[in-house]
Amino acid sequence: MTESVPVRCPACRRERLFTAPGYPCVCGTPVTPPLDPAVPPVPVTHRSWEDQWVTVRCPGCDRRSQWPRPELGCACGAVLRIAVRTPGQETGAAEPGSGPPEEALESGAPEEAPGSGPRPGAPRQRAPEPEQGARRAEPRRGVFRPVPVRTARDAVTVAALYLRWLGHDDVRRADQRPPSGIGLAARGMVAQVDPAARPASLRDVECLWLTAMTESAACVYFALSGYTAEARARADGLGIPLFVLAPTGNVLPVNAPARALASGDPG
Repeated sequence: MTESVPVRCPACRRERLFTAPGYPCVCGTPVTPPLDPAVPPVPVTHRSWEDQWVTVRCPGCDRRSQWPRPELGCACGAVLRIAVRTPGQETGAAEPGSGPPEEALESGAPEEAPGSGPRPGAPRQRAPEPEQGARRAEPRRGVFRPVPVRTARDAVTVAALYLRWLGHDDVRRADQRPPSGIGLAARGMVAQVDPAARPASLRDVECLWLTAMTESAACVYFALSGYTAEARARADGLGIPLFVLAPTGNVLPVNAPARALASGDPG
């Protein structure tokens, strides 16, 4: 159930009711960051990638993933960062960092309790390889639920959610900054999000491809304003999936590699 909390702006002292936005988990369950009304909002004066994301537990599948941290724009012009309870605070468990790494919790391999090893004579199950695990999970990923795109930050959020929907749980900010737009990365994948008002160019596509070659990874391009004819032709030749982010948040494939990736058949 979506919760609302009263928020008082520390700059102008106005108070209003804030409702946390919800995002779809890969299992299809809507996930809403649990707000912490006991912690006052903090004005945003400097942005960093780490500050814009928070770990939230899905109530449907118990998966922990990174979701955009809730923010509120006040009428006075201040942008407020709203406090969120972490999964450890929700359950009374140990603070994050005192238990197994988050990567282990999201790897899909269940943790064994002490003394719960395989019974004598029972066949030992092998953990699936990362590629096999991702392919097996694809039929169960459901339908992608879009989030409206109003700002460049929304575009990055939708692209990150879409990459998670494709099976990349470890989406993060890319180490190398692209010539234009924002770079995202996951294991074996680099992506470029282009929120510009102009179509992505041939150079943009080629730079992404060169970055992917350097990282020995696959690549995908997300653009708000589409692509030039030259960019599409080169992407087709290089096998780069091209997607357009619609204002509604729908992610639309515009070439054959993108359609194959969206259908779960990367070829």
